Amino acid sequence: MRLSINVHLDYAFPEPADVLLQVEAAALTDQRIEVESLLIRSDHPIRAVMGEEGIGQRCWARGERRLVADYHAIIDVDRPAVDLAAFGPTPVSSLPAETIGYLLPSRYCESDRFEHFVRRQFAGLSGGELALALVDWVQKSLEYSAAATEPRGGALATFAERRGVCRDYAHLLVALARAAEIPARCVAVYAPGVDPPDFHAVAELWLGGAWRLVDATGMATCADMARVAVGRDATDIAFMTIFGTAQLIAQTVAVRRLAADG
Repeated sequence: MRLSINVHLDYAFPEPADVLLQVEAAALTDQRIEVESLLIRSDHPIRAVMGEEGIGQRCWARGERRLVADYHAIIDVDRPAVDLAAFGPTPVSSLPAETIGYLLPSRYCESDRFEHFVRRQFAGLSGGELALALVDWVQKSLEYSAAATEPRGGALATFAERRGVCRDYAHLLVALARAAEIPARCVAVYAPGVDPPDFHAVAELWLGGAWRLVDATGMATCADMARVAVGRDATDIAFMTIFGTAQLIAQTVAVRRLAADG
């Protein structure tokens, strides 16, 4: 699957502020960057830093009066679909070191508060079958709504309101998976067909010795998602973190599928 990605960001700053941008697709074995450009209009130097887990790249920029950024890329995604139910459970004591942190609660994924619910609701399931049941439960139990949880609410708020946006779906799935002793992390991706078109948040679950991409909203499949960043929750994968205040002037994210020779 080849994806064309075009992003335009335009923000105004009443006072100078540092800005951490995270909009570049990551170069990984299952997604190859064919074409890429990032143009940031600023009077100050731009500094690149590595993303979480060494995946992707962030850029430090300085917002003074106005900050405009344009990103374009063509990504070749080579990631076949997998049947989650085919994977058996992995005892937590056998997990690789790099996954252990993703078993623990984080600010927006309060997994310790869901352990009793998971034990009762999904009794008798384990491994991939349990993961698939969690994904199915989140997708069927939530209503996709932009006028839902507070912008900085976590999985508990989403669980209570039973509605949210992609970030909320990802937070809840990640929290439930961690409560079920399945390592889980949040992932920022680009994907075609997302409605409304925007930066998209999904989950990755550690099953069968690898991370498996899952979109609990059902809007994207693992075969047509390009990863940007991974982390514990939305804090780590935000496309823009502003150390100060800013006003949105314009923002567009356009992702479309390309023909093999397009």
